[in-house]
Amino acid sequence: MKTAIVTDTNSSISAKEAQEMGIYLIPMPFFVDGETYLEGKDCTPETFFQRMKAGAEISTSQPAPEEITSLWDTLLKTHDAVLHFPMSSGLSGSCHTAKALAQEYGGRVLVVDDRRISVTLAQSIRNAQVLLAQGKTAAEVRDILEAERDASSVYIAVNTLEYLRKSGRVTAAGAAMAAVLHIKPVLQIQGGKLDAYKKVRGMLQAKKTLLEALRHDLATRFSGMKMAVFSGYSGGDPTLGETWRREVQAAFPDYAVGMISLPLSICCHTGEGAVGVACAKLW
Repeated sequence: MKTAIVTDTNSSISAKEAQEMGIYLIPMPFFVDGETYLEGKDCTPETFFQRMKAGAEISTSQPAPEEITSLWDTLLKTHDAVLHFPMSSGLSGSCHTAKALAQEYGGRVLVVDDRRISVTLAQSIRNAQVLLAQGKTAAEVRDILEAERDASSVYIAVNTLEYLRKSGRVTAAGAAMAAVLHIKPVLQIQGGKLDAYKKVRGMLQAKKTLLEALRHDLATRFSGMKMAVFSGYSGGDPTLGETWRREVQAAFPDYAVGMISLPLSICCHTGEGAVGVACAKLW
C-alpha cells in the first residue's frame, strides 16, 4: 500500500524538513493580540519573542477541520491510506478532532495517538517511515507505535510560569510565589500529559535535574532499547540552543544528541528561555 504521512508543526518538523522527508505538514495557528499567525509561514521566532516580551496576549488554537480534510482528500487521490500524527491527546484536542474527522473515511485515514509531542513525535514519524519501508501496512504501523507509546520521555524546565498561568495550567498565586523564590519548575511528559516533576532554585539546578532525570530513565525504563536523545530550547537566538545542546551532548557522550527549537505553538505556553531534554525509541 502507498501511505502518506501527515503531521503538524507541533512535531518540531519544519516545512523544509517535511519536504526532505516526503511527508505533509500542517502549520499550527496561534494568536498574538487577537491576530492569527501560522507557524513557519508568517511569524518568525524573532518577531514572536519580541511581541511576547512586549506583553502581547498570546494563545493557541487548532487547524480548521476543513484544512485537515482537504489535505486528506487530496492525498487519497494518489495514496491508499493516510497516517495522521497529531500531538498527544493528553495535551490538545487536535487528536480527538482528527479521530472524529477520520471516521468519515472508511478506514483509509488512521490517526496515530502514541502520546508524543515535539521531537518525540518527530521520531515516531521517522519510525513509521522505517516500518512502512519494511512492508508494514498503515494499520500495522499505527498499532505498533501506539503499543510503544511509553517508549519516550520528555523533561522541560521553564524560566517563568507566567505563560502556563495564562493558559490555566498553574494558578496565579503559584506563579507569583515561584517568581519571588526564583523557583524553576521542571516538568515532565510521560504518557502524554504534562505534569510537575521537581521544583528547584535557579536554572543551573534545573538543568542538572533535567540531565539526571533523563539519565535515570535511560538506565532503567529504557535499558537495552535503542534510543535517540534530543535537546530543545525556546528562544529567538539559536546560539543559546546550541550551547545547551553541547551541555546535553557532554552528559550523554554515547548518543548523537539532536537539537530543536521548540515550536512556537508550544512556546506560547513555555515562554522564552525554556530548555528541555527528551529520548525516544529508535526503529
